[in-house]
Amino acid sequence: MAHEIIERNEGLTDVVLVGLQTGGVPMAESLAIALEEIEGVEVPVGKLDVAFYRDDISLRPVLPEASTEIEFDVGRKTVVLADDVLFTGRTIRAALDALVDQGRPRAVQLAVMVDRGHRELPIRPDYVGKNLPTRRDEVVNATIDGVELGIMQR
Repeated sequence: MAHEIIERNEGLTDVVLVGLQTGGVPMAESLAIALEEIEGVEVPVGKLDVAFYRDDISLRPVLPEASTEIEFDVGRKTVVLADDVLFTGRTIRAALDALVDQGRPRAVQLAVMVDRGHRELPIRPDYVGKNLPTRRDEVVNATIDGVELGIMQR
């Protein structure tokens, strides 16, 4: 995925990484390490909490440890949003709203470790670690160490 980011952007000039809290942060940090190993360039990494931008805020807990920490200007940058699992697309819609509150990026690209399908919004990732067809009642837990499937508990 790191090679794809470099190739698509013709290098890393004005590229920054923003991981979505909580699962996308380790992915963004891992991508930053890989990008530096390949290009010798340190890419800034930020963390974005989208809890208050979600359309289902009443259905999900707000995690106190998840906060937005972006110590750089996103204006006129290519922001690569990183997340662990792409499902309906609603988290990414919320992330786009939250990101624009930080500034106006030149472009936004999406990198996900797992794309499990079942999109409800017209959102498509630019970089995908693994396409994993699932049933709607399955749960996907993706970490840097691997992917686990389970059945949703009701």
